[in-house]
Amino acid sequence: MYEATSLIKASLEAGRELLRPPNEGESTAAIPRAAPSLVPIRSLGANHRERIATHLLSLEPADRYLRFGYSAQDAQIQRYVETLNFERDEIFGIYNRKLELIAMAHLVYAKNEAHGSCAEFGVSVSPTARGKGYGARLFERAAMHATNDGINMMFIHALSENAAMLKIARNAGARIERDGTESEAYLQLPASTLDSRVTELIEEQVAQTDYRLKAQAKQFWSFLADVQAVRRGAVADHSSMSSRL
Repeated sequence: MYEATSLIKASLEAGRELLRPPNEGESTAAIPRAAPSLVPIRSLGANHRERIATHLLSLEPADRYLRFGYSAQDAQIQRYVETLNFERDEIFGIYNRKLELIAMAHLVYAKNEAHGSCAEFGVSVSPTARGKGYGARLFERAAMHATNDGINMMFIHALSENAAMLKIARNAGARIERDGTESEAYLQLPASTLDSRVTELIEEQVAQTDYRLKAQAKQFWSFLADVQAVRRGAVADHSSMSSRL
């Protein structure tokens, strides 16, 4: 969990990255870049449904199998996205500088009131965003929200071969029980505190601000690209005309 001063400082440092042109350095994917100290994670609403679908549909068959527990086809993923309940559940996401959803988590609340203090966690990360700890950060964010929402037990249902998900749960202190090809992880959550509630409010505000800055930066670089395209066209026309004279 981050302290308020650390959140604000990390947010300001991350903002400098938005001044870099979107294509600069992106061709050097082989060069590892450290993950930012702060990963802005924002709550997603129904207006993000299309981007959620785009993210999930971009997953390879093996990733779909690990995420859903079966080889989900495009139509099944579309139905899943269409039935997401943004009022009951919580969905969190991480966006890149191009405003592409590269990782998301679904915190599913129990429909049965008898199990109202329980929630289930599911996560997916785009292949290009792996190895940066996004899955673990989404897990921490979901656990903090669940804590502040009065949930005392978080479940992770995963295939036993989903080593990455089980590692995240194990590192968080969850108890894992295996049953053949499937595993259940149980994480007992602490009671909420003033610190946990304030931290979540700050994290959400930082994430909202980060998203707005990324949107503005994307529009700005798009505008510059259009201007440069017009200039190149004008120069080409001038050169063509001069060659005919």
